[in-house]
Amino acid sequence: MKKIICTDKAPAPIGPYSQAIQHGNMLYTSGQIAINPATGELEIDDIKTETTLVMENLRAVLQAAGMNFEHVLKASIFVSDMHNFAAINQVYATYFNEATAPARETVEVANLPKFVNVEISMIASL
Repeated sequence: MKKIICTDKAPAPIGPYSQAIQHGNMLYTSGQIAINPATGELEIDDIKTETTLVMENLRAVLQAAGMNFEHVLKASIFVSDMHNFAAINQVYATYFNEATAPARETVEVANLPKFVNVEISMIASL
């Protein structure tokens, strides 16, 4: 049976979806963007700051499910400009131990919700 994961420490969904779904030991997060959960405002002026906020939003969702970044099996990163890859990767790397980092793909897309620069989703397991 699926369990809806919801926390006010991450942005509320901007559409008909949940922040995450837990099924058994598996957690599937929705993509997170750089919405500050305290203000509801986008923070997209600097790609490193934007990526940090995305990762902190994901941390909040993981924690709401009793997990952390060590539980992440796979991450999907969507970027609007692959020229930002190095800066995004630099921030992303601070959240994982390189030797045990999850599987991942990074894909450049034409547009993202609210025209942000980066969106990240994750799959995790207890």
